[in-house]
Amino acid sequence: MEALQHPQQILAWYLDAGVDEAIGETPLDRFALAGQAQASRAAQAEALLKAAEAERAAQPFKAPDARGRDMGREVGRDSAVSASSALAQVRAAEGGVSDEQIKSAVALAAAAKSLSELHAALQGFDGCPLKKSAMNLVFGSGDSAAKVVLIGDVPGTDEDRQGAPFVGPGGQLLDKMLASIGLDRAQVYVANTVWWRPPGNRTPLAGEIAVCLPFVERLIELIDPTVLVTLGGPATHALLAQHGNVAKLAGRWFTFESARMSHPIAATALHHPDNLIKTPAHKRQTWQNLLAIRQKLDEMGI
Repeated sequence: MEALQHPQQILAWYLDAGVDEAIGETPLDRFALAGQAQASRAAQAEALLKAAEAERAAQPFKAPDARGRDMGREVGRDSAVSASSALAQVRAAEGGVSDEQIKSAVALAAAAKSLSELHAALQGFDGCPLKKSAMNLVFGSGDSAAKVVLIGDVPGTDEDRQGAPFVGPGGQLLDKMLASIGLDRAQVYVANTVWWRPPGNRTPLAGEIAVCLPFVERLIELIDPTVLVTLGGPATHALLAQHGNVAKLAGRWFTFESARMSHPIAATALHHPDNLIKTPAHKRQTWQNLLAIRQKLDEMGI
């Protein structure tokens, strides 16, 4: 094995291994800190759940947000969804993201009038903690006027090093998936729900997704596609407001619409290519889902 000698090589190795904190000179009882944090989160969660329950009981039923609307039926917000929203707020605080940072993200994203301006806004945005440990911002790539936009979960190691989405093994499989239904990478636009790689490729926290989401929504608004395809659980849950296993959501059609869009767009979910590499058994279902996407594109004349 080749020895790592240059400090930059050593730091890169630490980042790939998931190291995101240096050891200080003063010892810390991390077991005690973890217990305190767990008790604090439990108290916050209980308070938020009680507040959500009281608010829901006091207010009349409201129509659900346009995002996550099933094209065959309306999806109501039941108590389980309200509980999930409350717990997401607790996780947002866990991720080191404040309300002010999310408001800043919303304002910066809304001000962008083009993809290049959105890219510049993200480069100057320091509200996402993941930026501190990532090597590069991973923006989207493809046709800026694409009819099909695909949004994945998080950048991986290869994407972090190159600063481009879907360039690793999962990206190569995605190219083959697109080719199987007559699409080319140059014809579509691909991006991720989170713009920076989480340490050790861990699942992003709710706060990290929340502070990145305004930029993702603005990207979709600027491209104005006809079809949106989410790849993987985090992307599907965040953009389509649908909870549950991707295997149960894939193949169904929803609509996506944000405040600044003049019309809703058709949206569906697929297993993430990385998941297909790890679990080949999902490829059969994904092939059927791809055929359904091809049929939908044919119906739309794309």
